[in-house]
Amino acid sequence: MTKTLLPGVTGVLALADGTILQGVGVGATGAAVGEVVFNTAMTGYQEILTDPSYMSQILAFTFPHVGNVGVNVEDVEQIGDGSGTSARGAIFRDLPTDPANWRSNGDLDGWMKRRGVVGLSGVDTRALTKIIRDKGAPHAVIAHDPDGNFDLDALVAQARAWTGLVGLDLAKDASTLQSFDWDEGVWEWPAGYPRVEATDKSVVVIDYGVKRNILRALASTGAKITVVPATTSAEDVLARNPDGVILSNGPGDPAATGEYAVPEIKKLVASGKPIMGICLGHQMLALALGARTVKMDQGHHGANHPVKDLTTGKVEIVSMNHGFTVDRDSLPEAVVETHVSLFDGTNCGIALKDKPVFSVQHHPEASPGPTDSLYLFNRFAESMRA
Repeated sequence: MTKTLLPGVTGVLALADGTILQGVGVGATGAAVGEVVFNTAMTGYQEILTDPSYMSQILAFTFPHVGNVGVNVEDVEQIGDGSGTSARGAIFRDLPTDPANWRSNGDLDGWMKRRGVVGLSGVDTRALTKIIRDKGAPHAVIAHDPDGNFDLDALVAQARAWTGLVGLDLAKDASTLQSFDWDEGVWEWPAGYPRVEATDKSVVVIDYGVKRNILRALASTGAKITVVPATTSAEDVLARNPDGVILSNGPGDPAATGEYAVPEIKKLVASGKPIMGICLGHQMLALALGARTVKMDQGHHGANHPVKDLTTGKVEIVSMNHGFTVDRDSLPEAVVETHVSLFDGTNCGIALKDKPVFSVQHHPEASPGPTDSLYLFNRFAESMRA
């Protein structure tokens, strides 16, 4: 395969099928391999790039203008740091602009350099989105070299050799290594994130790659929160005598993480404790209840996804970030479907008929995105009080 680089090219995206997209490198130098997905959100790029659910993925923004609000120390969603447990790369239509926002304390390019996120700008992201739409999320390598030296054949070979997300357990790496308490609430203008005094029930959050705003939204209900590692046993969780359990979001294949998590989730369900699952937690709860999960071709990534709550009849605009989905046809009799995507009809929520156990595929904490689904945290808090 022979490819010719255009003058001034300092960044490339090499797809496994041999397609090469050329542009201007942004952020960290070097190369990163992953699955390429597109995100349709118009705001919140810092929260998106630090969402652990994007681990081992390269993110293409469909919105062309990125960078104008800069970055700050508050809008990081992952508990850890760096691109090792969040998005590996980022693709932009235009070169990121200079920051112009009162909350900014840095620019996107410098922030990506410090985090180790490889970026590429000047790419026709509409054409890339069409490729993903028609052929599914491709394996690829994103590379940035200020001198423009690229071995394109080697990059394509690296993309082809990558085994992908199916069968990959990433939650262990995204998870905290030790338990900790959390008392930060949701953002308030203009002070920022307040400390919240726990006045209500205690909750254990099993961290498969939890976002900070899940913890903030939960704390704002008055709950006392303890976060524990992904590999924590049900016995250790129940020994804390929580009033409820949260199964968090996270990256990777739910069936792979479920090899050690699902047996523990089954025990938690059997305990009768109220349980709420989010994203990966939703998928693994479904596995624990007897359903199946499948890999999606494109996945759902964005902050403008319409979802219908079948329990209320209301339509919510929600934030989504997942590449696997629960197969609704595999749901057992004891499980009722509560939410569906109005984009493609895929499952977005389930509940047990005889226990206070429910979960949703979308991200009710948003960050970024609309807050239509924040009520789910109150629904969970009410189930604990009941």
